Amino acid sequence: MRERDHAGRVLALPNQTPGLLELHGLTRADADRTVWTIEPEGTSLSGASAVNRVLGELRPPWPRVAGLYRLRPLAWLERAGYGLVARNRSLLSRLWGDPPPC
Repeated sequence: MRERDHAGRVLALPNQTPGLLELHGLTRADADRTVWTIEPEGTSLSGASAVNRVLGELRPPWPRVAGLYRLRPLAWLERAGYGLVARNRSLLSRLWGDPPPC
């Protein structure tokens, strides 16, 4: 994401950042379960919604890809797919050759 955020509009922080979870009212279980975006005014999104929010801030074609999330059948598929990947993150990381970050 950082490589594609040429405008510097998205700040990505590891969930291990001291005090970050508490600041946003999240638990360790919340952070371990899914990805989150926190808007400057405090609104939060999780899972596929969070991913699409970030994609919407990047250069084309990513905002168009994120726009597909507005279509109900595709939104359902994205949420299901995100859940499947999130639940199997460690296994998929090993299969892809990337060690889990924690």
